[in-house]
Amino acid sequence: MAEDRKNVPHLSGQPIQAGEGRSMLPWVVAGGVIVVAVVLLFVLSGRKAQPANPGGAGLAPADPYAAQLPITGLQMSEATNFAGGKVTYVDGHIANRGEKTVTGITVQLAFRDIGNQLVQKETVPLMLIRTREPYVDTQPVSANPLKPGDEREFRVILDSVTPDWNGQYPEVRVIQVSER
Repeated sequence: MAEDRKNVPHLSGQPIQAGEGRSMLPWVVAGGVIVVAVVLLFVLSGRKAQPANPGGAGLAPADPYAAQLPITGLQMSEATNFAGGKVTYVDGHIANRGEKTVTGITVQLAFRDIGNQLVQKETVPLMLIRTREPYVDTQPVSANPLKPGDEREFRVILDSVTPDWNGQYPEVRVIQVSER
């Protein structure tokens, strides 16, 4: 019976010798591809313009051009998303009072509790409202840059707001401006 195992026929019709093993080359190549992919992910993820939590535990400082971008007319609303959760909208108006064309704006929203302590901070790109009918559609600032003297409506969409929030409008701080 031991002799039967030595010459087991393969699907190709050629017998496989008992001592033959499979080639390690495919495993080495697959491992190399995985290592290269991990290295590329690491390198490309290091190119972010700002950290995931700018400002640490507090708020990040305002961008120097932020004084030229006053935000007014804040309004908040909520809606239910398709998954049954709440989505919070922060709408407002922004103007470009400076001399530069703005192609991107990043804001931080600060939600505070009844003791005026920061309980939630969100860092998001500001999205401009493109249309309101038949529904509100937004676009990045880069799609239609804010020229000097321009004024636009914006919307920031948040997936959740902490229950510790005091119910007051959040502080909206412009922390990064891209311009040309």
